[in-house]
Amino acid sequence: MKNGCSRCSVRKNPGRVLCALLVLFIAQLPVLAGGKSEMETSGGNTISGKPAKYVFLFIGDGMAMPQISSAEIYAEALASKDIKIRKLGFSRFPVSGLTTTYDAGSFITDSASAGTALASGNKTLNGVVNMDPGKTEKFRTIAEYARDKGMKVGVVSSVSLDHATPAVFYAKVPSRGNYYDIGVQLSDSGFDYFGGGGFLQRTGKKGDQRDIFDIAKEKGYQIVDTREAFSALKPGAGKVIAVNETLQDSSAMPYDIDRAEGDLSLSDFTAKGIELLSDDPDGFFMMVEGGKIDWACHANDAAASIRDTIAFDRAIDKAVAFADKHPGETLIIVTGDHETGGMTIGFAGTQYATFFDKAGLQKMSFVAFDQKVLKPYKAETPAAKAKLADLLPAIQDAFGLSYDSLTAVQKEQLELAFQRSMGNKIERSVQEDQYLLYGGYEPLTVKITQIVNQTAGIGWTSYAHTGVPVATFARGAHQELFSGYYDNTDIFRKMAAAMALDVSSGSSVKVAAK
Repeated sequence: MKNGCSRCSVRKNPGRVLCALLVLFIAQLPVLAGGKSEMETSGGNTISGKPAKYVFLFIGDGMAMPQISSAEIYAEALASKDIKIRKLGFSRFPVSGLTTTYDAGSFITDSASAGTALASGNKTLNGVVNMDPGKTEKFRTIAEYARDKGMKVGVVSSVSLDHATPAVFYAKVPSRGNYYDIGVQLSDSGFDYFGGGGFLQRTGKKGDQRDIFDIAKEKGYQIVDTREAFSALKPGAGKVIAVNETLQDSSAMPYDIDRAEGDLSLSDFTAKGIELLSDDPDGFFMMVEGGKIDWACHANDAAASIRDTIAFDRAIDKAVAFADKHPGETLIIVTGDHETGGMTIGFAGTQYATFFDKAGLQKMSFVAFDQKVLKPYKAETPAAKAKLADLLPAIQDAFGLSYDSLTAVQKEQLELAFQRSMGNKIERSVQEDQYLLYGGYEPLTVKITQIVNQTAGIGWTSYAHTGVPVATFARGAHQELFSGYYDNTDIFRKMAAAMALDVSSGSSVKVAAK
C-alpha cells in the first residue's frame, strides 16, 4: 500500500485501519460537536473557540456590593421617590460571581496584596507588591504575559500611577511605599499607555533623585500633562504617560463630585487608551482603576464614593461601546479588590427608611471642603476667636445641611468636632477616642459627612478595609469563566485562559542575593 504504514493495509488488516480512523474521529469531537476547538489551561479553565483579543479589567478600589447598591439607589432616588434601583451599566452584565479577598496573612487585605492576587494569581502580605510573603520571589503579571505575547498594554487610574493597584501590574517591590522605585519600574515595563493621576515621589522621597519623567523620556515615553496635548494624541503616538492637568490630593485626579466642567474624567482616559491601543493587530490588555471610591470610603464620605462609582461606570461604558464594535473578540471584567469602610444601607437612627436624595444635596467632597473652606478659615482665624457659626453658611452650601434642622445631639457633636479641628483643648476621654470618632481626618468635616450619611440612612463600621467578598461581573468573549464563587487569585487564571496565555510554567523568579 503506497503512502501507508508498511505493517498494515486495508485488505490485510482492515481492523487496524478502522481503529486508526476511530481515534482520529474521537480527537476531532470538540470540533464536530460545536464547530470550535477547546483549550485546557493550567488552572483547569477551558475555553472554546478563539481567545479574547481585547481584554479590559476594571477594578473599583474599595468597591463591594454596598458601594454598588448605594450608587444604584442614589441614581433612582434623584429621579423619583419609587422604591427601586437604577442598575449601573456593569451590574447588567450577563455573568456575575462572588470573589474572596483574604491574603496570605489576614482576612482583611489591602490594595497591594489584593492587587497582587488579581494581577499575578499569588497570595502575599499587606503592603507587598508582586513578591511572595518572604519577599524572596517576584511574580510575573497578566499584563506582562500579554505584553510578551505581542499585545499592547495600558494602565489607567484615578489615583497616582505609582499607587498600589496600578503598580501591581508592572512593579515588584517589598513595600508599596517605595513610590520612587515603583515609578522607575513603570517606564521599565515598556507598556504602551499610562493615564490618570501623577506620581507621589517624582524625584525620590528626599527630592534628590532623577526625575521620573526624565527617566521615562529616556525609555521612549511621551509625557502629556495638559488637556490640549492629551486631546491631540492619536494612534501611532508611541508610548505615552498622560497625567491629568488637575491633581487634587496625593497626586490623584479630583473626586468626580469636585471635577470642574471641562476637566478630564476617568472615562476620557479610558477612551483615549482604547484609541491608542486598538491599532495593534495582536490586540490589547487594559486595566482601569476607580481608585477614589476607596479613598472616599476611608473617610466615610458616601456622596463622594457614590459619585466616583458612577464615574467608574461611565468609564466602563467606553469599553462596552468598543466591545459592541468587536463582538466575540472583547472581554470586559469588572471587580473590586476589597470593600472599604464597612458601608451599609441602613442606619439605626432611620431604621427601615432611607433618604438617599439627601446625599444628592452634597456639592463637594470632604477633601474639597477641607482645602477650600476649613483650611483657609483655620489659617485666618485664631482658635480663641473661632466660632462654628462662621462656617454654617458654607456647610449648608457644600453639604445641604441646615443647622436649624439638626437635633440637639447632632449640634453638640458638630460643635465638639469644630473645637477639635481648631485645636482647642478638649476632655481627655474624647482625645483618646479621636480615631474612633474621626478616623484621623479633619474632625469637623468627618462629622458633617457622618450626619449627612446618617440622615440619608447610610452606615459605616470602619475607616479601613473589611474582609467581605466582592462582586465580579463579566461580558464578552469567554464570559462564562467568571460565574460562581471563587478566589481573587482565580481571576488571574481565568483571564489567562480567556487570552490563551501559557502560565503553566509558573510566574515567579528568585530575587538575586545581594
